[in-house]
Amino acid sequence: MAQAPLDTTSVNKKRLVVLGSTFAIGYTAMLVSLNHAWYSNEQRTDFHFFNDNNEWRQMDKAGHFWSAFHESRAGIDMLRWAGVPEKKAILYGGMLGVALQTPIEIFDGFQADYGASVGDMVANTVGSAAVVAQELAWQEIRIMPKYSFHTTRYAGMRPNVLGSNLGEQALKDYNGQTYWLSVNVAAFLKEDSRYPKWLNIAAGYGAQEMLYNDPEANAAAGLRAYRQFYLSPDLNLMHFKGRSKVWNTALYVLSIIKVPAPTLEYNKRDGVKLHPLYF
Repeated sequence: MAQAPLDTTSVNKKRLVVLGSTFAIGYTAMLVSLNHAWYSNEQRTDFHFFNDNNEWRQMDKAGHFWSAFHESRAGIDMLRWAGVPEKKAILYGGMLGVALQTPIEIFDGFQADYGASVGDMVANTVGSAAVVAQELAWQEIRIMPKYSFHTTRYAGMRPNVLGSNLGEQALKDYNGQTYWLSVNVAAFLKEDSRYPKWLNIAAGYGAQEMLYNDPEANAAAGLRAYRQFYLSPDLNLMHFKGRSKVWNTALYVLSIIKVPAPTLEYNKRDGVKLHPLYF
């Protein structure tokens, strides 16, 4: 009987210890800051579930997908850095997004005004699975979820919910958020293709006029929420990697953000319009 080849990958135990310690500290800090940002002024109750799938035009679900994707992406790459065998790094690291996002649902489950969301948990799982699927299929990320943000007038109208400062607004004001899928077109073409390897094409999703998640409350404020769809060029920042670890790390972190660029928008209210530079 033929024997399976031995796995010669050597796990770096020191790096695993560093990862474990850093994760524990960072995880604790995340929970504390999250509790302060979202829940410090909320009324608490017994744990329960709440169906919010029709709220905020699903912008919150897009945010959960984006967050879980990049947390799992980082988990995989950190385990690779520690020398964990490839498939184990993908499968174990790929679960990090779900592991980090689950406490949010637990926190939500104790809030009187809402509760734990099955829809959020599905979005978290799909986000993590999207990383694992690409790594197993292509051994690389070819379709990268990205985020962009601009301030809106709505946050000032309801700062307790949409944010009272820039940091809170970037997290809470769905009107100013756009979530993208940036496609590395060159990765799907032949190696000798002349298509520029630094040029991605990104499709985006956003929504406007969401002061409240309830349509009747929005209408009473003179608003009617609507969806927005975008198409824009984007930079494949990972194409510009070099020899510097600092430079490569910066590109890795920045790759989660959509680079401002000329953008086509479509929505049912205004039809098609061009933004010379869209954030």
